[in-house]
Amino acid sequence: MARNTSLYFRIVEGRNLPAKDVSGTSDPYCIVKVDNEVVARTATVWKNLSPFWGEEYTLHLPMGFHSLSFHVMDEDTIGHDDVIGKITLSKEAIGSQAKGLDCWLNLTRVDPDEEVQGEIHLSLELLKDTEKISLRCQVIEARDLAPRDISGTSDPFTRLIFNNHSAETSIIKKTRFPHWGETLELELDPEELREEGTVTVEVWDWDMVGRNDFLGKVEIPFACLHKTPPLEGWFRLLPLGNNEVDAGGKLGALRLKVRLVEDRILPSVYYQPLIDLLVESVISPTEVEDSSALTMLEEVNTVESRQDVAMTLVKIYLGQGLVVPFLDYLNTREVYNTSDPNTLFRSNSLSSKAMEQFMKAVGMLYLHEVLKPIINRIFDEKKYIELDPCKIDLNRTRRISFKGAVSEAEVRDSSVEMLQSYLTSIIESIVGSVDQCPPVMRVAFKQLHKRVEEQFAEPENEDVKYLAISGFFFLRFFAPAILTPKLFQLRDQHADTRTSRTLLLLAKALQSVGNLGLQLGHGKEQWMAPLHPIILRSVASVKDFLDKLIDIDHDIVSEVPQRAVFMPSVTVKEGFLHKHKAEGPQLLSRFAYKKRYFWLTSETLSYAKTPEWQVRSSIPIQCVCAVERVDENAFQQQNVMQVITQDNEGQLHTMYIQSKNVNELNQWLSAIRKVSIYNERMLPSFHPGAHRSGKWTCCLQADRTVSGCSKTHSAVTLGDWSDPLDPDVETQTIYKQLLQGRDKLRKKYLEMPDSHQTSSSKENISPDIHPDGAECNVQLMKPGQSAAARLLAVIDDLEQAHATFQRRETEDSTSVILNP
Repeated sequence: MARNTSLYFRIVEGRNLPAKDVSGTSDPYCIVKVDNEVVARTATVWKNLSPFWGEEYTLHLPMGFHSLSFHVMDEDTIGHDDVIGKITLSKEAIGSQAKGLDCWLNLTRVDPDEEVQGEIHLSLELLKDTEKISLRCQVIEARDLAPRDISGTSDPFTRLIFNNHSAETSIIKKTRFPHWGETLELELDPEELREEGTVTVEVWDWDMVGRNDFLGKVEIPFACLHKTPPLEGWFRLLPLGNNEVDAGGKLGALRLKVRLVEDRILPSVYYQPLIDLLVESVISPTEVEDSSALTMLEEVNTVESRQDVAMTLVKIYLGQGLVVPFLDYLNTREVYNTSDPNTLFRSNSLSSKAMEQFMKAVGMLYLHEVLKPIINRIFDEKKYIELDPCKIDLNRTRRISFKGAVSEAEVRDSSVEMLQSYLTSIIESIVGSVDQCPPVMRVAFKQLHKRVEEQFAEPENEDVKYLAISGFFFLRFFAPAILTPKLFQLRDQHADTRTSRTLLLLAKALQSVGNLGLQLGHGKEQWMAPLHPIILRSVASVKDFLDKLIDIDHDIVSEVPQRAVFMPSVTVKEGFLHKHKAEGPQLLSRFAYKKRYFWLTSETLSYAKTPEWQVRSSIPIQCVCAVERVDENAFQQQNVMQVITQDNEGQLHTMYIQSKNVNELNQWLSAIRKVSIYNERMLPSFHPGAHRSGKWTCCLQADRTVSGCSKTHSAVTLGDWSDPLDPDVETQTIYKQLLQGRDKLRKKYLEMPDSHQTSSSKENISPDIHPDGAECNVQLMKPGQSAAARLLAVIDDLEQAHATFQRRETEDSTSVILNP
């Protein structure tokens, strides 16, 4: 039985951060680490002591983790960035909150003795003979130690301590992956055998000048060594254990949202009955008002989990090839139960959330193709634009005119001109993108158009069928992407204050376009009036675009994959990177990197000199056996990753690729891992360094073919729209939601109220005469009772299966302990 661990975290904002710059302010950003490995970096918020980030991430960690930490830094143009403080959350602290953490937490000081990482391989045994008693410790090797020296490495040695006895290994210089292979032995007095002390193994970084730096420790109860055979294995290094002090809030605070989801995933056969019920709901729909497994799930679904459930259902039905019938089923119910067309899809119902998540799942590449050139232009031009008279700042208008001071009217006229230019480009790009829109999106919108037209057929509701589609297309897809491009991966950084205001005004205008100009002039923001003419002029072209969008054969969806990421011809990720192949006599000098444009599909990783270059080099994805980070000290270069491939003869080849920042590095690592996750020849270990001057820079081993010194992270990925479909994991999520609402469903559908039970002879029992003349009593069933009984039986069976597998795990672990 597999385990699935997902970590969701959102860095909302900071407050009362200390000033680190001479200007009396700071330029804060956050670095997020899982077990001391950087997994994300927020944008820098310039000159702000109470920054807002609003960045959220999902991290899939199949092997689990120990701690999550947030380091707040102050970015400096010259020199090293300043450390402001940090927050560390243990896995246990996060997991103890069923609904997750959502609170302000004070920053603590960064103590080097607490910043430890890595593991050490030890073998310990207690030797007793007639002549002496000794404690023997074989110090074999360590991996992933913290870098303490400026070179990005350490000079580690190990110290064995028990009572007043101690011994040390030799020092191995300039490595985070030392191989000692040494045996340390402490002679003990007979009376020490009766003591209940602790054997401590410490790892230190040797420094020629000043005190040595602490790298971590392992503590083993002395009583464990009385057992045989010797205690051997990899042990996680722990910090000294100093209590972190929050400095009374003097370092400021962060508002964080963190949630941990851990699941045991059963074999597929156990989830099939639940999938069958979900499929049955949409391929054999009953009357709109009748109950089904899907409607019952909506009944017990909470507001907090609705978005996650919607995304999970979209993935399940994408995998089944039934996403259009699924959306049509939910939308039909939503339309049928709405009497006022002005309120249609205005709530955050399951159908609204499902449509929203569906567009992200299948349309993100389409969104990038349509919006990215215009968004890049807005960021590059950095125009000062403002329409609100209360917010116009004449001191910020120097770029508009070099003829002296400008008036508010001139600022407003210039702003209107630029906004009209940007808005025209956006609208033209959208209405000209019919052929670029994924077919499955077009068919889903066609079905939605049909249902709305059937329900609101009156002439006065002519626009409702357009508003239903444009409400999703413009208001829930394109407008949010324009407002916050970074959250849709359109940009690496958040917009500065000036550009943010431009994007906000454009998002407001595009929302009015999506509303077909029906609300213009009724709001408080009358200063948007200069844009009303261009909005009204665009209505006809938007309606024409929507008509063309739904002019598609319904059967076309069955001819093409519904999930864009699995289409071989579709590019999952692309962009400029710097590459160097790890072959040849001169290995990885900083001038050996060449700028190349990369494309990633589900079949190949290819690159060329420019996007337009006709000749491409390609690596088949099926040959990829590891995708990992590279230590900075290996080449004195940051943000380098390695793609390790295996040819038909079994030979390994490595290509090193450099990204421009840590977020781009993590995105490429995650994207390549996702498309290669089902490869059969994935490596269990790798070298985070390079083989230079006859040895590996990481573990200092001379043999180029020696096994890797660090564990691979092939299944550690960032969660986003390109996540591979995993029916078992997704169905487990749905099962958990249903399990939480099981009692509510049982009470509503299966339990009879007391008043009904007492009057059953009069109301619920009716005589029926069989053809043979025998009379029987038939009990009337509640509406939906049969569907509920089937669904509840499936939930009970899954609960029993989980209990059985958990009991087996417990028995197996007990057997290992009793029979080592």
